[in-house]
Amino acid sequence: MSSQGMVEKALELSRADDCVVIAEHTSTANLRFAGNTLTTNGTTESTRVTVISVVGRSAAVVSRSAVREDQLEELVAAADRAAREAQPADDAGPLVSGGEQSPGWARPVEPTGIEVFESFAPALGRAFAAAEAGGRRLYGFAEHIVTSTFVGTSSGLRLRHDQPTGRLELNGKSADLKRSAWTGVHTRDFTDVDVFALDEALATRLEWARTRVELPAGRYETLLPPSAVADLMIYMYWSAGARDAVDGQSVFSKAGGGTRVGERLSPLPVRLYSDPAAAGLECAPFNVVHASGRDSSVFDNGLPLSATDWIADGELRALQQTRHSAAASGLPVTPGIDNLLMSGPEGGRSLEEMIASTERGLLLTCLWYIRTVDPQTLLLTGLTRDGVYLVENGTVVGEVNNYRFNESPVDLLGRVTEVGRSEPTLPREWNDYFTRTVMPALRVPDFNMSTVSQAS
Repeated sequence: MSSQGMVEKALELSRADDCVVIAEHTSTANLRFAGNTLTTNGTTESTRVTVISVVGRSAAVVSRSAVREDQLEELVAAADRAAREAQPADDAGPLVSGGEQSPGWARPVEPTGIEVFESFAPALGRAFAAAEAGGRRLYGFAEHIVTSTFVGTSSGLRLRHDQPTGRLELNGKSADLKRSAWTGVHTRDFTDVDVFALDEALATRLEWARTRVELPAGRYETLLPPSAVADLMIYMYWSAGARDAVDGQSVFSKAGGGTRVGERLSPLPVRLYSDPAAAGLECAPFNVVHASGRDSSVFDNGLPLSATDWIADGELRALQQTRHSAAASGLPVTPGIDNLLMSGPEGGRSLEEMIASTERGLLLTCLWYIRTVDPQTLLLTGLTRDGVYLVENGTVVGEVNNYRFNESPVDLLGRVTEVGRSEPTLPREWNDYFTRTVMPALRVPDFNMSTVSQAS
């Protein structure tokens, strides 16, 4: 049975007051490589059906993979039974109404396959040869995922979204494996990936690393490249829930009560926003919620999404809201969206131009193992990885030891002195969960490298 058929059948079987059914078909294709050699490749397909039953003000969720048509009745019955036994939900409300049906609702699912790499794979092979000739080793993987999501509700919605997600992670190492550099990109279909340009960037960084400079911990003027900025901004975005702010539990809580919406976070005209229709970063234009949480509600499934400014002109404009939390906060309903973009003043410079104007400072490659130290200030800790470089008089003079850092992205926004040119980028830490980002490089005059790290 098709995913659409599963949705319709489950809605027909439900005996709850209301019902939401989410069916997802996911296909993947991947290439993995090490030491300038392709090691594995393959494809997978999977399906998952989630049934959300509502009885009175109570809701229950039952979700299972690889559900056959003859198992659907038991799945729906389990959700209905659990809803009748559940306590009332504090986010209970009417389902999103309307008889909207997405264009192409009935069209068959079109899974991805290894053919998505038709032009990329030969280019990767030529990059292997170039790296081998240059004394480098390339490691990494390319992955393409297509998820077709179908949402049907007893209130009449029939919504579909087909989401392609591609990413390439590329790690370059010297022949003796003592020097390492990383880069990565996100893509919708791999036709826009320039693997030669990526390899050239790695080669440059590996050359920088031939000279080693040991520096102590401390506060340094630091250039954060777009990938590192993405990881910090994503963490801030994930922490920007209105409910936690209203309850006084987050960095976005206002002293004395309420939220910091309307407060200026940066002296620069920084904009942080999401847009389901952003070119190259298109994502679901409606809410898909598998389980209620502090920043999401199953009752909001199918809620239309539109471009949302989280920060505009340096000012906090919105927090992630459900309809329930919006009623409590008095702010507009602004659910989370699956992309994130950041920009600064017009005429932002490239990272290379920012390096050229740096008297003395550090240039990072990426961050990893990022964790919260203090949610009240959103103080984060983590490590640098795959290259920290010393810049003197506009030139990179060598590679520096790695560090553990302690920084709050919210506090950091208030100290940034330059916002570079925005460009598509791939976060290093969070790309398993969040890939669609456009970020600038940032100049921070006093980034806190709290201790020297032995990580490589």
